[in-house]
Amino acid sequence: MMNTTTTALITPPSPSPSSSSTSPHFPEITTCKTLKHLTQIHAHLIKTSQINDPLIASSLLHAAAITHRELNYALRLFRNIPRPNPFSYNTIIRALAETLIVEEQFYDSQLIEALSIFSQMLNDEFVVPNKFTYPSVLKACGRLKKGLRIGVQVHGQVVKLGFDDDEFVISNLLRMYVMCGEMGDADLLFRKRVRKSDDFCVNGDDLGNGYVDNYGFRERKKRRDDGDVVLWNVMVDGYVKIGEFEVARKLFDEMPKRSVVSWNGMIAGYARGGRFREAVEVFREMQVVGDGVKPNYVTLISVLPAISHLGALELGNWVHLYAERNGIVIDDVLGSALVDMYSKCGSLGKALQIFEGLPKKSTITWNAVINGLAIHGRANEAIEYFSKMLDLGVKPSDVTYIGVLTACSHGGKVEEGKMFFNHMVNVCGFPPRIEHYGCMVDLLGRNGLLDEAEKFILEMPLKPDDVIWKALLGACKMHGNIEMGARVAKHLMEIVPSDSGSYVALSNLYASLGNWDGVAQVRLLMKDKDIRKDPGCSWIELEGAIHEFLVEDDKHPRATDIKLMLEEISSRLSEIGYQLNTSQVFLNVEEEEDAKQSGLQYHSEKIAVAFGLISTRSKTPLRVVKNLRICQDCHSSIKLISKLYERTIVVRDRKRFHHFKDGSCSCNDYW
Repeated sequence: MMNTTTTALITPPSPSPSSSSTSPHFPEITTCKTLKHLTQIHAHLIKTSQINDPLIASSLLHAAAITHRELNYALRLFRNIPRPNPFSYNTIIRALAETLIVEEQFYDSQLIEALSIFSQMLNDEFVVPNKFTYPSVLKACGRLKKGLRIGVQVHGQVVKLGFDDDEFVISNLLRMYVMCGEMGDADLLFRKRVRKSDDFCVNGDDLGNGYVDNYGFRERKKRRDDGDVVLWNVMVDGYVKIGEFEVARKLFDEMPKRSVVSWNGMIAGYARGGRFREAVEVFREMQVVGDGVKPNYVTLISVLPAISHLGALELGNWVHLYAERNGIVIDDVLGSALVDMYSKCGSLGKALQIFEGLPKKSTITWNAVINGLAIHGRANEAIEYFSKMLDLGVKPSDVTYIGVLTACSHGGKVEEGKMFFNHMVNVCGFPPRIEHYGCMVDLLGRNGLLDEAEKFILEMPLKPDDVIWKALLGACKMHGNIEMGARVAKHLMEIVPSDSGSYVALSNLYASLGNWDGVAQVRLLMKDKDIRKDPGCSWIELEGAIHEFLVEDDKHPRATDIKLMLEEISSRLSEIGYQLNTSQVFLNVEEEEDAKQSGLQYHSEKIAVAFGLISTRSKTPLRVVKNLRICQDCHSSIKLISKLYERTIVVRDRKRFHHFKDGSCSCNDYW
């Protein structure tokens, strides 16, 4: 199918003034609302021989390909047109180039088909590609794996035919280079275009003072500026996708004009790249210096994942209120994002309220509420919602089962977890992903079934990744299986030699046995490889501001007050007989016990809680987020703090939520 494409692309025919870009008009076809009706019209056209009219055939093709997205039907129509006109070629190429994504993979065969038809167009002596042809062709090149070689040849055609000043063609050409990862070529093209725009503005200053000339210039300049905004957006997005955030931000700051797409791209890029605080900062900046650009539906979808990660409930509430006050429809997609946000910000009741109030609930909406219940440890309710989902005829996805299996893991429901795993594979036919295997290992390991968990890993059809081995290592640590834990930790050091987690875990296992020589060897190995322990980090949102704390952090403006509160907490805990649990502190036995206790006292989550206590009124709930799993001592301490200070304290660690109230935790000490 592609054997003629390369040679044909090199030497295109000259442009013809007869190339049409206007959609043919045929009233009955253009007003057709169903495919069945369209096929009836098609049959009538064949019967009356009107199908031989090129304009009517083109109109029918457009309805099938673009309006109804029936590509197979459209392809059969196209192949039966005796002499397709430029509009017919452009229509079918566009439909194929804009093919949908399934499982994150493009329909490569359809993209190849688009380029094959373009090759056919080049070889057709009766038609000539026009400026409406090339955007779709370039889009196909950008989306197709290894499409760069053809894209470069198409670039040559664009220049030869004089379309390199057309805003739509240039934007798609630039996007093609970006999608192919050729940021150097993209930058050259972009800079050339920017210089042209600057020259255009300078020459405009030399125009006469006549109203008509100035008005015409202003109109042309506006169109060019609008087109240039698209190019700036494409470049920023390209640098974001390859992880060059500093370059992307510099370009973003240099933009002479920003559209809502510009802001959305930067926010979404930061969020996708795990730069959540930067995403929120750009969102705030948009409202302050956005030059009148207001957040829209896409903005909210883009920023909510960042808010969710940070646990910034106040900001999340503001986003929800903004959507309602500005008439932004809360559909299943935005609704799912809000359910996810409220769940991950610790307000599960609000998440359930949003879910129940949605007029339409899709699979992603059910996934959001099931996962929300799961991470809060409400396993029974998560399973109930899953059953409701099935009863209502909503088809689960493989993501649904990750939520259900997570619920079983946090709820200690081993048999139920095994049943759901088998249901997913044998009834729904979903091949398990690495995440599903990870859930099963976590489920078995948490329940002390370590041998079964290890056997499960070794029999996996997929190669287990470090996350799965870490789940088993954590279970070994929880249940005190030193032998297996040491074996797993050493294996992790081989597959992820720069990850500190396995070294720290092995050191703690040795320490629990009093094997301080082993601890020293691990430390020396870490020093030789320049591997450092991941620092604990916690943050708390108060009055819309996010305050972040590290272990033994003394950089906060209120550090002195925080230290005094920590001392008060320590004193009150001692009064009721609580002793710090130093068994898991990463220290040598020869080091002073005071140093161990000091390290525990200044863990980041305790600092965040202390700051919350001195910064809010009595009985105000506190919500803290931590990047690592909460340690046993902090878990025990915060239970007592919630009782001593009559506070509800919600802590979200790397695995789940802990709701502390009246001296107990929602996890029932099972995490």
